[in-house]
Amino acid sequence: ARRATQAAVDFRAVAADCAYGDQDGFRGELATAGLPFVMALKRRRGVWAHGPDAHTPVDAARGLAWHGPDRPGDWTAVTRTFRDGHTTTWWAADASLGWWGPDGTTRLVVATTDPDTLPEKSTWYLATNLPRPGSPREADTAHPAADLAEIVRIYGIRNWIEQSHKQVKDELGWADFQVRTDRAIRRHQTLVNCAFSFCWEAGPPPTPANRPARPVRPERGHPIAPPGTLAPGPTHRPQLADPHPHAATLVESLVQHAPSSRVTKPDQRSQYRPTTQPPPPTPALTNHR
Repeated sequence: ARRATQAAVDFRAVAADCAYGDQDGFRGELATAGLPFVMALKRRRGVWAHGPDAHTPVDAARGLAWHGPDRPGDWTAVTRTFRDGHTTTWWAADASLGWWGPDGTTRLVVATTDPDTLPEKSTWYLATNLPRPGSPREADTAHPAADLAEIVRIYGIRNWIEQSHKQVKDELGWADFQVRTDRAIRRHQTLVNCAFSFCWEAGPPPTPANRPARPVRPERGHPIAPPGTLAPGPTHRPQLADPHPHAATLVESLVQHAPSSRVTKPDQRSQYRPTTQPPPPTPALTNHR
C-alpha cells in the first residue's frame, strides 16, 4: 500500500478480511502511514469494556435499535448492485464498541441482510478509519468521508476479488504443496498463479449461441474431450467465478486423459494373471510428472 501511494496509484481504501482486520498492530501501521482502510472483524472478537457495555462486535450490533423495515431505527437501507444487474437490500449502521464509534478514530460499521437475526454468513463487522459524513473528524483527516453505502461497497469489492483466488487454492492446488522450505513453497505458489493466469488469458469462453452441446458422458476410464483439445468448453463441474472458465476445463481435461490402471485386491491377484506384461506408461504421460 505504501508503494502504491508512492507510485501515485489512486485507490479508495485498503480492504482485507478478518485475518488482517483482527490485527491491532497491522491496523495501527496503516493508520500511521496515513492509509485509509476497511477491514473485517470476527463477530466474537473481544475488547475491554465495562460490564454492561458491548464486549464484541455482535454485542454492539444487537444493541442497535431495529423495529422492522418500516421503522429501521439505527439502521439504514443500502442497495447492493451485482455484476449481473440484480440488486439486493442490505442494512448498515454505525455501532459503538469500546473506544470505537461513529465519530471516533476508528468506526465500527455493521452490514447485514437481517438486523433482527444477524445471520452469520451474511453479516459483516467492519473497522474503518474513513470518517462519517458530517463527523467532526471530517475536517481533520485527508481521507474523504464515506457513508454507510460506500463502506459496504468497498468491502463487497474485496469479496469479489477473493473469488478468483478460491480456484487458485482449490482447483489448481495452490495450497497442496508437499515441500517444507519457505523458498520452495513460494516457488510452488508462483507456478500455480502462473498457470491460473495462463488459463485465464487463454481465450474468452464460447457464447451461448456457439457453445458446444454437452457431450454424453462416456464410460468410466475414457476421456470426455477429444485428444488434442486444450479447452473444449466450460466444465459442468465447479468452475471459475470469472468470465474465463478455461482453467477448470483444462484441469478436467488433464485429469480425464491421465492414464490409470485398476489395482486388484491381494486375494484376487492369483485368480487373474495376464499372459503378457503391459508396457510401462510413458513417463511424460503419467499423472506424477
